[in-house]
Amino acid sequence: MIIETINLTKRYGELVALNNLHLSIEEGECFGYIGPNGAGKTTTIKILATLLQPTWGEARICGHVVGYQSRRIRPLIGYVPDFFGAYSDMVVQEYLDFFASAYGITGQQRRRIVNDILDLTDLAYKREALVDSLSRGMKQRLSIARVLLHDPKVLLLDEPASGLDPRARIEIRELLKELHRMGKTIVISSHILHELAELCSTVGIIERGELLFHGSVREATRRAQMGTRVQVGVASHSDTAIKVLQRLEAVKSVQVSNGKLSVELAGEVHDFSFLARALIDNRLAITELKEEEVNLETAFLRLTKGIVQ
Repeated sequence: MIIETINLTKRYGELVALNNLHLSIEEGECFGYIGPNGAGKTTTIKILATLLQPTWGEARICGHVVGYQSRRIRPLIGYVPDFFGAYSDMVVQEYLDFFASAYGITGQQRRRIVNDILDLTDLAYKREALVDSLSRGMKQRLSIARVLLHDPKVLLLDEPASGLDPRARIEIRELLKELHRMGKTIVISSHILHELAELCSTVGIIERGELLFHGSVREATRRAQMGTRVQVGVASHSDTAIKVLQRLEAVKSVQVSNGKLSVELAGEVHDFSFLARALIDNRLAITELKEEEVNLETAFLRLTKGIVQ
């Protein structure tokens, strides 16, 4: 287990930011950390980054205990906060040279590593640009470039896509996919849930400092699935189709959603072929018939609202 927390708790007076958090992340995983603002995501990441001490409980990275063996942990991690520090008088290459020297990388090795990282993050053409002149998306890529200089095993990313335009988000996502393919263990918090579903192998859902779910995206959506719901499209006469479907014993409800009919089936009914037969028998042309899938965003809303236990 490359990351593990046991009864991890953080209090600020009466405020409980984390409450007995049990989390385990395997080496090579890309773990998505999901929760509303103030849920405890940033607190968790800062503890793992050795920037905060827990009130009690324990966090381990590569077997080393945060707070007791932090000097051993720091060379193993790369932490990217959700904001960029002020380095307005440096150009990109100077910025990376400075941090490489802080990691004790010198001479030809430093020049080679900086050049390789610039190529990996697609910033080579900006090596002479002032850091302050970069767009927010490029600054986020530069932040990731900085933490890759010492080749860490674990990347801790706190809202790396926050405030980025769609193109910049895609570029960050593709970079993280490449880092995952390279074997990095990645912990990433984000509010952009559809991108986490595409990027992450496992997710954790946290609310008010308590972990509500930890597992695969598929398991999260399965947990949030509430019966069978079928999306039905008809060529015309949708009012007639609604009446036909509402008369069926196994149909619990019919609603109109985005021009399609959303049919909720009662009980444990999973075979919905009878819907097609009923519509065809009433001379209604079917354009679409498929089971609606719960996505990560819906799963998050249902799990955090306590609909699913």
